[in-house]
Amino acid sequence: MAKLDRITVDPRVCLGQPTIRRMRITVSVILKMVAAGKSVHEIIDAYPELEPEDIHQSLQYAAWVVSDQLHVSQTA
Repeated sequence: MAKLDRITVDPRVCLGQPTIRRMRITVSVILKMVAAGKSVHEIIDAYPELEPEDIHQSLQYAAWVVSDQLHVSQTA
């Protein structure tokens, strides 16, 4: 797994959702903006405290989370 030193999980911040550098900007907010077609530049315009690496690590984190999912098929 890539180094994800900008992604933080703290139960006292945003109810424990993954955030960027303990700021109240969640990884999910960034992912939703990327999914909506926003560019890195547009995301940083909306959240000037972010840096491009924050966005890249959010995508890496999401890829890591979904790659760890197991799908078990049940047969009757």
